[in-house]
Amino acid sequence: MTDHTPSAKTIALIAHDNRKVELLEWAEYNRDSLSRHHLIATGTTGTVLTHEVGLEVTRMNSGPLGGDLQIGAMVAEGTIDMLIFFWDPLEPQPHDPDVKALLRIATLRNIPAACNRATADFLISSPMATTEYQQSRQALPSQRDFPIQRAS
Repeated sequence: MTDHTPSAKTIALIAHDNRKVELLEWAEYNRDSLSRHHLIATGTTGTVLTHEVGLEVTRMNSGPLGGDLQIGAMVAEGTIDMLIFFWDPLEPQPHDPDVKALLRIATLRNIPAACNRATADFLISSPMATTEYQQSRQALPSQRDFPIQRAS
């Protein structure tokens, strides 16, 4: 399946608490680039980006309250074009399964994803971030694609 990704992307921005300052600094540095796109963020991250950087951000719930799942659903639906997720690999989160699910669906749907500042810099500065792009997205298997195994 191929999707047409427009020049103005829908970018999801998420940061765990220990990485919010890093995402904030990155967003301030890339404010002009980010302002050309439609931004979606989890609750607290979106609030910080709006108040501290002045970006217009559509806010979902906070991550532990289902925000990661909301963004994951948007990825599955094909409405997110890029994921910037500064997650904390050293700090257990109460919603770790949601984090794993979000990263899994982003990989399955072939969404460019950055989990650190260096990768985020490469993505946002890429010419593909501001031009139309024919993106090949893997179709998600349906339940009927999996054989039903009955217990003996």
